[in-house]
Amino acid sequence: MTRTSKRQVPPPTGGTRATSYSRFIPREELGAFAAWSPETLSNGSSTPQPQTKDTQTTNAANAEEEDAKQLFAARQSGYQDGYRDGLVALESFKRSYATQITAQLGAITEAYMGQLDKLQEQLAQVLATTATQLAGQVVRSEIAARPDLIAGVAQEAIETLLMSARHITLRIHPEDHALVAQGIGETLASRGVRLVTDTTLTRGGCIVESDIGVIDATMQTRWERAAAALGCESTWTDGPSAATVVESEPDV
Repeated sequence: MTRTSKRQVPPPTGGTRATSYSRFIPREELGAFAAWSPETLSNGSSTPQPQTKDTQTTNAANAEEEDAKQLFAARQSGYQDGYRDGLVALESFKRSYATQITAQLGAITEAYMGQLDKLQEQLAQVLATTATQLAGQVVRSEIAARPDLIAGVAQEAIETLLMSARHITLRIHPEDHALVAQGIGETLASRGVRLVTDTTLTRGGCIVESDIGVIDATMQTRWERAAAALGCESTWTDGPSAATVVESEPDV
């Protein structure tokens, strides 16, 4: 193996030993320069790139433009979000308002219908009372003009009894005795009816008694039944009758 020898270079003569950075370079002699930072190595460049004033201005303009774009995008996004939220709030308000108005109209309609029902009921009561009073006047006039109608009432009451009925007695007002005896004499004889007078009865009515039951055909009973059919309570009198309205229970 050959051994390589190193050559010894003698130091420079007549002077001091040179040091690093032995010469100061003024700024005026430098061209474009840039401060070095560790991030420069991450870009794959080992030497910093100089940055001029134009580059700085361009970068600033680009940054401002990017900020303006972001601001515009943020404004657009905010506008769209606000518009969407406004539509949702409007729809919610419309539904709430419609529900409220519907409830108010329903309450008003229900109250109106209730008042209308009461008015109709009062009107019906007045009509029933008036009709009963008019009917009473008509009946009294008819009895006074045609007293012989008692004969038909008595015959109808007797025919209501079964043919098997026995011991039949017909009670009438004394003033109606002759009218009944003449009007239905044959019926009285065929059924064996005993005709008697009763001063407690009102003219135009009668009572039929038998071994199987009693037929009440007095004016009081017949009138009360007729008034009840009209929804009134009324007592028969020889003078003008007083009728009151009967409030019937509602059907369940």
